[in-house]
Amino acid sequence: MKARLDRLLRVGGGIRFHWSDSRACDLSLRVLRQECPCAHCVHEVTGVKILDPDSVAVGIDLRDMQPVGGYAYRLLFDDGHDTGIYSLDFLHSLCQRQEGAPS
Repeated sequence: MKARLDRLLRVGGGIRFHWSDSRACDLSLRVLRQECPCAHCVHEVTGVKILDPDSVAVGIDLRDMQPVGGYAYRLLFDDGHDTGIYSLDFLHSLCQRQEGAPS
């Protein structure tokens, strides 16, 4: 069974995710922007990242975070980027990667 998102909070320069598997993690807004899974940031066919992670400003901020159905969030950043749909599975895997846990 996949973990469900129980709660999220805005903390400093990031978001804290609380998962049903008792995992909680903080992801910085910069990391979230650098990991954007949209077609502008990741090649649709090859899956290779197109976005240069160094091009993302250190102080990037979030304008809005909108739920997409019950399975994802759309993040709207203050650099104008707003096409990323972050599935809950993707967000959970980012938390696992950050902790060095197996995905």
